[in-house]
Amino acid sequence: MGLRTFEAHWLGRIAYDEAHGLQQRLLDARIHGALPDTVLLLEHHPVITLGRSGQEAHVLRSREDLAGLGIQVHETGRGGDVTYHGPGQLVAYPIFDLRPDRCDVRRYVRDLARVMIALARSSGVDASFIEGDPSLVGVWADVESPALWRGDPRSVGGARLPAKLGAIGVRISRWVTMHGFAYNVSPELSAFDLIVPCGIVRYGVTSLAALGATATTVEAAARDAVSCFERVFEAAGSLAGPSETAALLEA
Repeated sequence: MGLRTFEAHWLGRIAYDEAHGLQQRLLDARIHGALPDTVLLLEHHPVITLGRSGQEAHVLRSREDLAGLGIQVHETGRGGDVTYHGPGQLVAYPIFDLRPDRCDVRRYVRDLARVMIALARSSGVDASFIEGDPSLVGVWADVESPALWRGDPRSVGGARLPAKLGAIGVRISRWVTMHGFAYNVSPELSAFDLIVPCGIVRYGVTSLAALGATATTVEAAARDAVSCFERVFEAAGSLAGPSETAALLEA
């Protein structure tokens, strides 16, 4: 088969329900061959989402309190538990047809992690997986020595101090993907105190900014993500211009 191609769109800051509706529309178009592989790159206004495994007990404040803080709550069909999205966080929603040669859910999730790992390393943070524990899906960094992190499971709970840099939650229909990852560039980390992030109690959440990484913006990280997707998915990608993105939103 030929080289895969995809088109990336930078949407800026967008409400969760608007982005979710857009994903659903694009998913249907991709399933029916009316859309090429596409990745949406964006920030969300503050929102807490519960995945298919989400437990209400992992939301630590009432809906009324959260509304007073300007934080919406949405239940969604992605995999995973509870997470927070907000300004300073790069969210990527690939609408990719994994057929014919990438029809492996575990591989796809790991490939999304590889995209975030490549992004982190471009900012001087040696992020990685944590091997050996399937509950620790995502990308992690050592808050004490972020440039030296290697994801060695023997180090967890020892001298190293891992914290989650990027979360993953996906849904796949007829081998076409939606949802994706959330990569912490410079969000307000105190917002994660409102939940039990991804249902994980024993480790915290971090960001590039908190790790003292090379300064960047979410939009710059989104642009860098295009080349990271290209390498990981062995594809040729292009970043759409504003008029092309406007047409996608209005179609």
